[in-house]
Amino acid sequence: MNRMLEVRDVSFSYGPIQALKQVAFHVDKGEIVAMLGANGAGKTTLLKNISGLLKPSSGIIQFNGEDITPLEAEKIVQKKLIQVPEHRQVFSTMTVLDNLYLGAYHHYKSTGKKEIEEEVEKVFSLFPILKERKDQLGGTLSGGQQQMLAIARSIMAKPDLLLLDEPSLGLAPLIVKEVLQYVRNMRDEFGVTVLLIEQNVNASLKIADRGYVMAHGSIIKEGTSESLLNDTEVREAFLGHTLN
Repeated sequence: MNRMLEVRDVSFSYGPIQALKQVAFHVDKGEIVAMLGANGAGKTTLLKNISGLLKPSSGIIQFNGEDITPLEAEKIVQKKLIQVPEHRQVFSTMTVLDNLYLGAYHHYKSTGKKEIEEEVEKVFSLFPILKERKDQLGGTLSGGQQQMLAIARSIMAKPDLLLLDEPSLGLAPLIVKEVLQYVRNMRDEFGVTVLLIEQNVNASLKIADRGYVMAHGSIIKEGTSESLLNDTEVREAFLGHTLN
């Protein structure tokens, strides 16, 4: 498979506290890769380093064969590496439809209105509830619907790689399964490669191809989703509290 993202020996510190310690992993084109671990493991810090919001103290991040380590976040977005942050962060005073149009901001002029409208309809086919609520303000949607809107808005940016940070955070178990299934459908129908940051091990590994486990700023395990789900050490020592 084509190597889309490669993180090589990335370290990062918040002052005297080392949050990432020579982290190395990769994501191939077309994969869903889950990055797992408890709170404080370094998962969100890792995503921020990849997306350019933070800069590693050492190491290299390559995207589609290009070293993006020194690039600013806006330049990385333009290369079609898009992050959906935790807590959803939809534009609460804008309608669902306007949130989606805003997702296409970087390519609106080059794409044209007609194609953008076609993209919106494709997104609505994946998230039919959003079509029903297209004129509703983003802030009045349920938590699960806001998460769907955040993901749908990111699709409008035409990402090659989507970084999803804790999409299940604060959602009821049934809604978690629904949202994560939408992530799988998005990969299958739109061809988007996904790096998924999650605490919900069971649900995320059921949709992922491979996974890594982080603890204390380092990757301590990696494998196929099936092998990690069946790994006794992973279940009991690191992630047992999230399995259900």
